[in-house]
Amino acid sequence: MGRQRLILLFIAALVIGALVVIWKIPTQLGLDLRGGSQLTIQVKPTEQVKEIKPDDLDAVRRVIEGRVNGLGVSEPLVLTAGNNQIIVQLPGVNDPIQAERVLGGTAQLDFRKQKPGTEARLQIERQQLREKSAKRDELRKSADVTAIEQNQADLKAINTAIAELFEKTELSGQNLKDAYPGATNSQNVWDVALQFDQRGGELFAELTKSIAGTGRTLGIFLDGAPISANFAYSVDVKYAQTGINGGSAVIEGNFPLETARDLAIQLKGGALPFPVEVVENRTVGATLGRDSIQSSIYAGLGGLFLVLIFMVVYYRLPGLIADTSLIIYTILTLAAFNLLGVTLTLPGIAGFILSIGMAVDANILIFERTREELKAGKTLYRSVESGFYRAFSSILDSNVTSLIACGALFWLGAGLVKGFALTLALGIVISMFTAITCSRTLMLYVLGFPSLRKPEYFCPNLPATTRSEAQPSS
Repeated sequence: MGRQRLILLFIAALVIGALVVIWKIPTQLGLDLRGGSQLTIQVKPTEQVKEIKPDDLDAVRRVIEGRVNGLGVSEPLVLTAGNNQIIVQLPGVNDPIQAERVLGGTAQLDFRKQKPGTEARLQIERQQLREKSAKRDELRKSADVTAIEQNQADLKAINTAIAELFEKTELSGQNLKDAYPGATNSQNVWDVALQFDQRGGELFAELTKSIAGTGRTLGIFLDGAPISANFAYSVDVKYAQTGINGGSAVIEGNFPLETARDLAIQLKGGALPFPVEVVENRTVGATLGRDSIQSSIYAGLGGLFLVLIFMVVYYRLPGLIADTSLIIYTILTLAAFNLLGVTLTLPGIAGFILSIGMAVDANILIFERTREELKAGKTLYRSVESGFYRAFSSILDSNVTSLIACGALFWLGAGLVKGFALTLALGIVISMFTAITCSRTLMLYVLGFPSLRKPEYFCPNLPATTRSEAQPSS
């Protein structure tokens, strides 16, 4: 009983954490439900390449698709048009400036070392940068074009002055292995975590070792300008011997979530192989009407409700426990979708609701095995244990084969295929957890209550002789 309580506390903690994630990180909706932005991007030739060929256009398309759909779960539309244009539709992005920033920027990251003797000058420039950056945020809410342009000119001059105080190093964005937003302790404030390759980790250790305890700073620059008002970081003297090992770093820019996500996408996506220009940027509305969306969702929820009712009517108390596990499955899966940034279209929502109904199949295997054991004359507790034990191999085999297929699709596929494999694998893993851990723990916990320890609650129409044998002695 004590072990079941500990597991139930762990499950409760997971559910509470998932609810917090759902509350903090909103669900991303697709173009059919929410609309978004459509950009037409023109690829321009260079001095080396005078004419854009189909292979060149496809290379740009792959980089752009990698920026907006790294895991294949954001449901964008990236298509080539004509000889030198690419059309991109981004669900849920209604800010044209944000869309252009994600797709058109080069995002060349480099790490620089502060020059000796520039400590006092850097303090002055950093203070001015903070003031102008704060002023910029205020001006964005106004319509004073002149003030905005003056502020941009001042920021550019300050960034140029700061860049002169640092010297470039070998460490750059080319050594970047991964980048992703990470939450801080403050509300709605995010950093960007960086993971370097082996060479980048060595360079980062050498760089931090050279400035540790000197009072000089490590500067992070994006496209030649400081990455944010908090762009320079000192290194503690304890790293003077070895530097910071591990091959990872954090850009503590105190960014909003969208800014941190956009920056991580740009850094991870890499530079565009050709210069591009956004020639058209417009907002597109939802492709489906409100009535059709509501009708489809009502149909899906109605089907799910019927599944829940059937489980209670046919399996009685175990069916109620299975319904509880399905609710936990729904919460955990939705939280995982929000963490991964999965964009839900209407077919995706239908598939999600269908997966909830399909997740009950493992419980059905367990409950049928339990009934067989009860009819064979075993006690209630032994029947429940045997039901889980006998069904486990079938559940494991079926899910492992599905996970193998998901792994192949994710490894070899791209775009939407990759996203389908990821979300399917996620659903399979969570389904196994809820069926094997949640359902089993709840069943054994219920058996600890004498009023609920009755065989007819687990197997209706059980013969009287078998029922007496299954009833535990008091």
